[in-house]
Amino acid sequence: MDPLKKLFFEKSTALKAEIKATLKERGAEKLDEVTLAQTLGGMRGVKSMLWETSKLDPEEGIRFRGYSIPQLKEKLPSRSDCKEPMPEGLFWLMLVGELPTQEQAEWVSDEWEKRRDVPEHVYNMLNALPSDTHPMTQFILAITAMQTDSVFAKRYAEGMGKNDYWDATYEDTMNLLARLPVVAAFIYRRIWKDGDTINANNDLDWAGNFAHMLGYDDKDFSSLMRLYLTIHADHEGGNASAHTGHLVNSTLADVYLSYAGSMTSLAGPLHGLANQEVIKWILEMTKKLGTDTPTNEQIADYVQATLDARKVIPGYGHAVLREPDPRFTAQRIFAEEYIKDSTYTNIVWQMFEVVPPILKGLGKVKNPWPNVDAHSGAILMHYGLDQFSFYTVLFGVSRALGVCASLCWSRALGMPLERPKSVTWESLKADLNIS
Repeated sequence: MDPLKKLFFEKSTALKAEIKATLKERGAEKLDEVTLAQTLGGMRGVKSMLWETSKLDPEEGIRFRGYSIPQLKEKLPSRSDCKEPMPEGLFWLMLVGELPTQEQAEWVSDEWEKRRDVPEHVYNMLNALPSDTHPMTQFILAITAMQTDSVFAKRYAEGMGKNDYWDATYEDTMNLLARLPVVAAFIYRRIWKDGDTINANNDLDWAGNFAHMLGYDDKDFSSLMRLYLTIHADHEGGNASAHTGHLVNSTLADVYLSYAGSMTSLAGPLHGLANQEVIKWILEMTKKLGTDTPTNEQIADYVQATLDARKVIPGYGHAVLREPDPRFTAQRIFAEEYIKDSTYTNIVWQMFEVVPPILKGLGKVKNPWPNVDAHSGAILMHYGLDQFSFYTVLFGVSRALGVCASLCWSRALGMPLERPKSVTWESLKADLNIS
């Protein structure tokens, strides 16, 4: 048994026993009250699932196993030629709750290198699609096509016992994470680079190789990919893509099918498209104003015109956060160090000064601050990755770290089939004595 799997087995076995004992003793206790607004408003805020890998605090932002993003940047292992953390180290932390050593993070990197071969039929399937098929559609289909290699599906068909579900899920998780950058880069090169694909480099880490296979061998871009894949990796379990993966996996669908479900949620305009919507909004603004160095007053007027047209300012506001998103701040720190003279990142910083006071003035916006999507597109565009429809695929490669780690926990803890109770409007009216 490999060292990470062994540590995960020990941790999950102990927690499973603790949960079982607590349920037996205190299972009838109430955690929360559900309001009519929550029932009719997308179940927002209802405490209804266990998600070990991260927790979102309205004031402090996302914490991965208790560590904030600034702490991750300080404590996670990094490459000798890069200040940014290795996503491999974050995966280790999310899976077992312990900060890895440099050696352990590099073990994950080497392990994923061994597992990254993609079945030939996946490439054949992708090549059979029209080249203008949306990259997220191709990404979802590729994940689904790789399901032919599912360890879980094979072992389940052979009669695998419940106590081994976690093991097969771990194997599928490690294989899928190893392959996702390869598949994503293939899709990118197929659509925008005439199918001129680039082979992986065995001297590079997971994120560095992703940058290389995309065609970006700039050292700073590799650093950006390490940061990007780290800060987008997880965001509690209640967001649409994470929750979808959890729901699908609760049926004992394997990791491939579960994560394909996650990605269909991420592809929705209300979830994973925000990063491209931000940069499109900025480009439309500069075109309308006739300048890519607008004044704060010009930006304020355009923001107000957008609001007057009953449209939102993309990249601003968040369902949970009530302070600026720490993931936005992490990207700003990166941009200030590497690309402080970039045209579009400077506009992003101007918007940070201009937009919040305007939104506050409306009197009904709970969070007027920028979220993670407000910055990412401008940085990617600076480095030449201006194919906006691919941004959600980048997001998807990163989010797999947290979702798949959590799927391992769900199967190790024996989490049941998810089955919330639905109600009719007539029954709700009866419960509330509404005539």
